[in-house]
Order: sequence, then structure tokens, then C-alpha cells
Amino acid sequence: MLGKFVARSMIDSRIIDIHFNPIFFRIGGEEAPSSGASIRPSLGAVKAVDPVLARSLMTIKKFALARKAIDEDPARTPAQKVADMENIVVGGMKIDDLYLDFTLPGFPEIELVPNGAQQRLTIDNVDLYLERVIDMTLGAGVRRQVDAFRAGFSQVFPYSALSAFTPDELCTLFGRIEEDWSLETLMDSVKADHGYNMDSKSVKNLLQTMSEFTPAQRRDFLQFTTGSPKLPIGGFKSLTPMFTVVCKPSEAPYTSDDYLPSVMTCVNYLKLPDYSDIHIMRKRLFTAIKEGQGAFHLS
Repeated sequence: MLGKFVARSMIDSRIIDIHFNPIFFRIGGEEAPSSGASIRPSLGAVKAVDPVLARSLMTIKKFALARKAIDEDPARTPAQKVADMENIVVGGMKIDDLYLDFTLPGFPEIELVPNGAQQRLTIDNVDLYLERVIDMTLGAGVRRQVDAFRAGFSQVFPYSALSAFTPDELCTLFGRIEEDWSLETLMDSVKADHGYNMDSKSVKNLLQTMSEFTPAQRRDFLQFTTGSPKLPIGGFKSLTPMFTVVCKPSEAPYTSDDYLPSVMTCVNYLKLPDYSDIHIMRKRLFTAIKEGQGAFHLS
């Protein structure tokens, strides 16, 4: 279902709000081997998906590297190699001090080998442990889901067509993009009209506030003003129509400070009262964003 949905979004030129990891498309871009053997990504790929797990595996990798160095040392006798391997210390610990078994970290019900819960991690099987954890995390362990995505996608158009894009480009197409909210970009991408110009105090205060938004505040602001939580590819400059700020008039006995901003999402219009200072503007703006979510009360 997800594969079909994503493919339809491409055909319809829609940006969807799904945060894909580039590794997903690197895995998905490889056909499962006909022999049934699993594709084994690297530890670097695990780091891109789960940095905490990758740090733990890097520690275990040091044991594997130390073991390899001892095993390949021609100056040591076989007896010395066995003794030195048993005494390998990394970070003040021996490998037995980790008390790990052959289950997937964080998922004790998933065994990496038959009866893995009863098999302890030792210096002799450390390479096998690393191989199986990585494979279960990004290889055979997720192959069924990746293949299902490919199959669903290919019902709309061939998944192989995506080979024209890099995984990072695909993530951008599907909505994962670093948005530029710098003050300079906003000054070049926002239009002031109907009572305001770019030198108006309230416009300057608005742009300053927008440039300081957190990622969550950016999503809420865009949802309120444009009807979508994300900018199109190309950012503010690609909004059509152009994002426009206009002055919202007040009527006696009320002043501008008594009003909330309102919007016209279909034309990316923000109707902003001429507030007396930036603090009142921020308070009224955040109130409007909160009260205007999921409704048309402030449209």
C-alpha cells in the first residue's frame, strides 16, 4: 500500500509528508539474490539509521579487530594467540562483561541464530554476531517489507525507473528536505502588499520571528498559512502563488493588538494586523496557529 501511495504521489507531482531514510532506497534498489542469501549492508549504513545501535556495534567491532590482529600476528605461537584473545580488553571490559546473547539488541524475541537466546557472545563468535545483527537490521530482517514496497510501487510504474535518482534525491522528492528559513531567504521570497511593504515594522518582525522558528513551529506555521506542513521543492521561492503578507485593518473601539492573524491558504496569504511590538505579534501569531489548526476559523 505504501509503495502504491508513493508512486501515485510522483505521478501527481505531490510532495508527501513521509520521512524516508536514504538507506531505505539503497536497500530497495537491490534485488534479493535468487540464491536466497541476504544482502548485508555495512556498519556505516546502520549508523545512518540507528546511531545508538551503531555505537554499540563499534565497540564490539573493536573486539573483532583486536582478535584479528592477534590471529594474524606471525610472532605469536598458537598457545599465545589463544591466551591473548581471552585477555582482550576494550574500554576497560572483556567481551564476556557485555553479557550479550545472539538476539537482536532491543528485541530479545528475535534470535539471530537458532536458539540464539542461549548462545553467549564470545571472542570466538564476535564476527558472526556483528554480521547477523547488521543483516537482521538492514538486510534479511527487512527484506520482506522492502520487497513489498517495491511490488506495490511497480503496480503503478516500474520501480527500476527510480534508478535515475540517487537515494538522497528520492528522499527530497518524497518530502524529506532541509528547508531554508534564513532571514535573507525570507526577505527574497516573501511579498508585502495591501498596506505593507518590506520595510514595514510588522513585516520585519514577522520575518525575524519566522527565521527563529523551531522545526515543529515551522510545520505548524506552514499548515496554518498554506494548508501543508512542508514547503515545495525549492522552498519559499517555489510557493505558488508567492507567500504574501497583507495588513489586516482594525475597527474602533479595537486596536490591531486585539486581533489575531488570519489566512487564505489557497493563495498563501497571511493577513497580519499591524501590531505595536514583536512580543504581541508572536503571542497573537502562535495563538492563531494553535486555534487555526484543522479548521477554517481564521481563514
